[in-house]
Amino acid sequence: MLQISHKIIIPDSEIEISAIRSQGAGGQNVNKVSTAIHLRFNIEASSLPAFYKEQLLKLNDRRLTQEGVVVIKAQEHRSQEKNRQEALQRLKELIKSAVILPQKRKPTKPTRNSQKKRLDSKTKRGQIKSTRGQVID
Repeated sequence: MLQISHKIIIPDSEIEISAIRSQGAGGQNVNKVSTAIHLRFNIEASSLPAFYKEQLLKLNDRRLTQEGVVVIKAQEHRSQEKNRQEALQRLKELIKSAVILPQKRKPTKPTRNSQKKRLDSKTKRGQIKSTRGQVID
């Protein structure tokens, strides 16, 4: 079971995990042992609440397919168990990040003093530039 929060738990039956051979360097170990983990999680067929599903499907993430399946590949570690934990942790973080809504921006007015400072600096800069020019003999 993958626990997302106190109330939300994803059963193991909804997460499809398969072991595959890792890519890259690693000597003989990489050729013999399937240590990389390929995790697939179907959002629409899961037991997540509707709000979680909607937010996840709205994400613009390369790990999300058009069919609504999250695909995560973990191969950083040399052991299969560490890669399995890494993949599950990434899935958990993805789900948590999808439901955090950004705060609304409250537009603010610049203060009177900041407006005055800005105009004064513009005036001063303009005076400096106006003194530049050709020297007339």
